[in-house]
Amino acid sequence: MTSLAWAALSVGLIVGFYWSRVIKLVFKTRRLTGKAANFLPPEPLGKVLRILWYPTVVAWVFVPLIVFAMTFFAKSLPGGFHYLFVSVPIHWLGVIIAFVALYLTMICWRRMGKSWRMGIDPGEKTTLIVSGPYAAVRHPIYALQVLLVIATFLAVPNVVMGVVVVLLVAFLTWESLREEHYLLKAHGEPYASYLRQVPRFIPSVSGRRYVG
Repeated sequence: MTSLAWAALSVGLIVGFYWSRVIKLVFKTRRLTGKAANFLPPEPLGKVLRILWYPTVVAWVFVPLIVFAMTFFAKSLPGGFHYLFVSVPIHWLGVIIAFVALYLTMICWRRMGKSWRMGIDPGEKTTLIVSGPYAAVRHPIYALQVLLVIATFLAVPNVVMGVVVVLLVAFLTWESLREEHYLLKAHGEPYASYLRQVPRFIPSVSGRRYVG
């Protein structure tokens, strides 16, 4: 049980660090642009989406930490926190995958620079980034976030985390479609060409990259 607790704590710290970096980027973007990276987007649908999305993120951050505390200090886990399966190697594999996803996401954040946003502002047009990770997939940050939440489930495989995975994948897929619609209107044919050549989340098996 101790190994399960430490795996839960490890993945919880990784996820917590991930979202602390997001908050730091929000404040940094506000200093640079005067806007908080659309943390709360100006468009109505984006606001509604966040009402559901952000509580799911809070659950994602705290479920592993709650599981750690309960596993380490209590004899058993209640209700939806019960492990669906126990496999120490898989739990620690989840921790390793989560760390890799965090590291790769930080590379994507650096590539985005001042163009990084958390939502859509119809009145704003940022620089179109199509190089680096963005030459392989359209939404590498979202793809890595999906990988990170799945890795969290592997480390803490319970019903609550399973629900978090389903909701996060749904929200990210929906938001990616909305962003593509917005970017197509904002950038026109250059983005249309990019859409035709680059897959949404999973890189091409051929290794093909965007060439402009």
